Amino acid sequence: MTLKEAIEWARKEKKAIGHFNISDIAAMRGIVRAAGELKVPVIIGTSEGEAEFVDIEVAVEMVKDAREETGQDIFLNADHFRSLEKIEEAARAGYDSVIFDAAKLPIEENIQKTKEVVLKIKEIRPDVLIEGEVGYIGESSKVLEELPEGVVVCKVEDVQRYVNETGVDLVAPAVGNVHGMLRGGGNPKLDMELIKDVAKNVAVPLVLHGGSGISDDDFRAAIVSGIAIVHINTEIRVAWRGGMEKGLEDKEQVAPYKIFPGAEEAVYQAVSRRLKLFNGLL
Repeated sequence: MTLKEAIEWARKEKKAIGHFNISDIAAMRGIVRAAGELKVPVIIGTSEGEAEFVDIEVAVEMVKDAREETGQDIFLNADHFRSLEKIEEAARAGYDSVIFDAAKLPIEENIQKTKEVVLKIKEIRPDVLIEGEVGYIGESSKVLEELPEGVVVCKVEDVQRYVNETGVDLVAPAVGNVHGMLRGGGNPKLDMELIKDVAKNVAVPLVLHGGSGISDDDFRAAIVSGIAIVHINTEIRVAWRGGMEKGLEDKEQVAPYKIFPGAEEAVYQAVSRRLKLFNGLL
């Protein structure tokens, strides 16, 4: 499947495609293994920082190789890119989708800047999917002591106008979700009525960002209400770190290939559980 076809499949089946970020081969292997065992499509994401660390071309080759070797539906997304230059680089390199993030700006400016990105990127590669975001949910994928400042949910009319005027293929509305995960749990509940209202008023698929820390029940309800893709990053980072710490328990061990499997296994376990949930298997 193409990513567009996979998203349409998810919407029709009332499922969601899991999107998980990587910055090393251990996380990549864990995600691919989990999706392969469940035989479900998956999206690998790299933020601007992660893409700079991994290298955009290397990320494309990693996903391409995994797709060819496994025969799985694995896609690559440029997650929360704010630079048009970097978005162009990702599109030219072969990313399946890109997210232009101007959500912190006033809606008028968000629309104008996003429209410029859509026009430019579609000239380069008409088939690449472009996503935008409306409302503000914070910017950091880490464990938080408190909610990010300035968090605000979207207005349905703003999302509708944004989609109509920019020409984005996907939209991520702020519906009570936040980036990052509150220490000890307790992330805000999602506004299901708002998700339903947005889904009724826009034609493009909806994406849920800031999935770490959201309850299973909220995930299930959100997917039924119209969410087609769910982003998870902080949970993966926490799992990765825990796996690395376990791998480093042997103070005498210095071989990376003997340490990294702990991180891979931890990411695999976290991703497997989320993919089961998003695909109605849990």
